[in-house]
Amino acid sequence: MARTNPIQFVQQVRAEVGKITWPTRREVTVTTLMVVAIAAIAALFFSVVDVAIRFVLDIILNYFRG
Repeated sequence: MARTNPIQFVQQVRAEVGKITWPTRREVTVTTLMVVAIAAIAALFFSVVDVAIRFVLDIILNYFRG
């Protein structure tokens, strides 16, 4: 691998950083809201599943207890 001197390295890094397409404020806002909404939906889903499993287990355990 060819060695690059520090000045060339910095120039190459600056050239690569210049190629980056940064998201707009609107894109960041929309994607953040989407992540929050999906996380809330997942939390609600798993809460409902947890309650349902607990309910079924309570019925099963109470049936076998007596």
